[in-house]
Amino acid sequence: MEHQITRHDTATVVALRGDVDLESSPRARKILLDALDTAPALLVDMSGVSYIDSSGIASLVESFQTGRANGKRFVLVAVSEPALRVLQLARLDRVFDIHGSVDDALAAD
Repeated sequence: MEHQITRHDTATVVALRGDVDLESSPRARKILLDALDTAPALLVDMSGVSYIDSSGIASLVESFQTGRANGKRFVLVAVSEPALRVLQLARLDRVFDIHGSVDDALAAD
């Protein structure tokens, strides 16, 4: 898994790429939680995620809950088809705020 962090005035964007699985999910968790510490909002760009398993989903859920507990916005953007299928199976597409692009999510702020 690779990642890239971009800061905007109202949000930080963490773009994840590759597999978010048992091996990489602890790192993804740390990246997301660290970004939440300093960001007013966190947008997770998942357009480059080719595979996500339950441990990756758990990292997203924990980050979402941490953000909500601290009054911070947590948004998934441009979710790839493989990742969206997993979210839909777990019915988490109804829980997460999901936008088609980073620009859409920033405009909705």
